[in-house]
Amino acid sequence: MTSKTPRVMQCQKPSGWLGRLVLWNMNSRHSKVTDWGLSHISVDKHDIVLDVGCGGGRTVNKLAALASEGKIYGVDYSPASVAAALRENKQWIHMARVEIREGSVSQLPFSADTFDLVTAVETHFWWPDLPRDMGEVFRVLKPGGTLIIIAEIFKGAKTTTAKLAEKYLPISGMKLLSIDEHRELFDNADFSDVNIVAESGKGWICGTGRKPLEPKNSASDDAQKSA
Repeated sequence: MTSKTPRVMQCQKPSGWLGRLVLWNMNSRHSKVTDWGLSHISVDKHDIVLDVGCGGGRTVNKLAALASEGKIYGVDYSPASVAAALRENKQWIHMARVEIREGSVSQLPFSADTFDLVTAVETHFWWPDLPRDMGEVFRVLKPGGTLIIIAEIFKGAKTTTAKLAEKYLPISGMKLLSIDEHRELFDNADFSDVNIVAESGKGWICGTGRKPLEPKNSASDDAQKSA
């Protein structure tokens, strides 16, 4: 098994002075793709929102401005990311509009049916168990709530970055998905109204899905009971 390079490890879980530099770069570099992705959904001013893998906290900051009377939570399993997100959102935290926690997507520190919206920007390809972790996100969403996944790279994109990422997948450990595989990811986790939008020339991808108001099998169960 090939070991991950220090640079790859810092992207996955930033730490130390190099991690702080990586987080600063992430906040700057991911801003445009984040804005593009968020343009595909509507954020209500009262929404309760979770940003999974919040990194340096720039997305949390953007969400706090959009959900102007709601509350935004950020979670990341890197202590360096949590510290950076706390600094980035100091004013919102003082206003009790933002809360940052350390935690893993595999075991989110929140009750079921908590959030109107969950965002994941440049993070899902690092999740430890992608299908299971999608189920954990599904759990904390309210019925009718939305998950949006945003990334600046996907399998099959016509960019140099995407081609290099595919070439070095064994080293990076990334779970790079195609457009169809992103759709399957949402479908297999029981999301409805799934929509995948991609900008192949830029390598950007955005996937959205909604947690049904009732479990998908409820209608068939009711039909069987009445038969």
